[in-house]
Amino acid sequence: MATSNTYGAESITILEGLDVVRKRPGMYIGSTGERGLHHMIWEVVDNAVDEAMAGHAGRVDVTLLPDGGVEVVDDGRGIPVAQHATGIPTVDVVMTQLHAGGKFDSDSYSVSGGLHGVGVSVVNALSTRLEVEIWRDGHAWSQTYDHSVPGVLAKGAPTSRTGTRVRFWADGDIFETTTYSAETVARRLQEMAFLNRGLTLTLGDLRTPESAEAGDRRTFHYADGLVDFVAHLNRSKEPIQPSIVGFAGAGPGIEVEVAMQWNAGYSESVHTFANTINTHEGGTHEEGFRAALTSVVNKYARDKKLLRDKDPNLTGDDIREGLAAVISVKVAEPQFEGQTKTRLGNAEVRSCVQKVCHDKLTHWFEANPAEAKTVLTKIRSSAHARLAARKARELVRRKSATDIGGLPGKLADCRSTDPSKSELYVVEGDSA
Repeated sequence: MATSNTYGAESITILEGLDVVRKRPGMYIGSTGERGLHHMIWEVVDNAVDEAMAGHAGRVDVTLLPDGGVEVVDDGRGIPVAQHATGIPTVDVVMTQLHAGGKFDSDSYSVSGGLHGVGVSVVNALSTRLEVEIWRDGHAWSQTYDHSVPGVLAKGAPTSRTGTRVRFWADGDIFETTTYSAETVARRLQEMAFLNRGLTLTLGDLRTPESAEAGDRRTFHYADGLVDFVAHLNRSKEPIQPSIVGFAGAGPGIEVEVAMQWNAGYSESVHTFANTINTHEGGTHEEGFRAALTSVVNKYARDKKLLRDKDPNLTGDDIREGLAAVISVKVAEPQFEGQTKTRLGNAEVRSCVQKVCHDKLTHWFEANPAEAKTVLTKIRSSAHARLAARKARELVRRKSATDIGGLPGKLADCRSTDPSKSELYVVEGDSA
């Protein structure tokens, strides 16, 4: 069918600045639904937590405002406000330029989770209004952005305080909803507190008169980090070992931390994180952990004669049944798959995590024989159940393939599947 549409040089559109974000928001925050809306908060909070990871902040306060906005305050160093080489205040560069930030400079942050081609500039692009207040260089500073367009950076009163306050109002013309879930935010803040031992994060919800009047804030602070995380995962389960296994290690540009404990249940609960980002789809850090755990358990079982030479290896599924574990890595140059960072792709992380976990788990099994025996008993039970279930499935399949309407009376199904060894005797007479 003929068409009058033409495709030439004039058809090519160039989107500059933050226009591309507003045109294709899903490319930057995953979706324009609830998940993408909450991702706006995560971007700002991740930047604050990066300050804590760098040793410059100890507290992050998040508040859901009555008018639908969100406020995030940290006690870090504060976003730089000095004139940038581009000729505008540095805070404007951070807030209005894609791929701008201190995370590209290894001198500022050795590891970070708050920038992956996204950053706070995307939050600005997808907000009707954003306000930032900075305490730095001995003064308070303030700046506002109306539909991502900056006002004039204002210098305020002298202060010895340091930190940053960001307030933003998501654009209802872009998002399907602009109503935040306090429980979703609370779960993420609790997660961040688990992953950053000693960091305090709080959440306040001022959207109802009752909560605003009460002024209550939920506080998350965990002195034992990932060990507390695993205890939380197993809080409604029945742990089969008294202690939670916790260890850490490192490789070139990589830090590894793991905590784990088996329970009497049958489901696996393994959570992975990279630079405090929840990698829901796993990645190379989870692959390294799984490989090490399977290898160590099988070697220990054979060394202790818990598996005979002719026995098959225990599978990873057998070993992880009832396991609650958290694997957290910090990587100087993370390679995430997807803008929203749901899977880690660094090949070198796999080998590093595998080596750390192999060495630490080998030592733990040897140093804790009583707990190791309890764990192996459960794992072997899982393996026996798996094999029994497989045999039952095979029997059902075999019977369904050979059984035509069932065998009547005194006739029983043959146990052998070899036709050359199977016969059917037909006996006639009263004695039959």
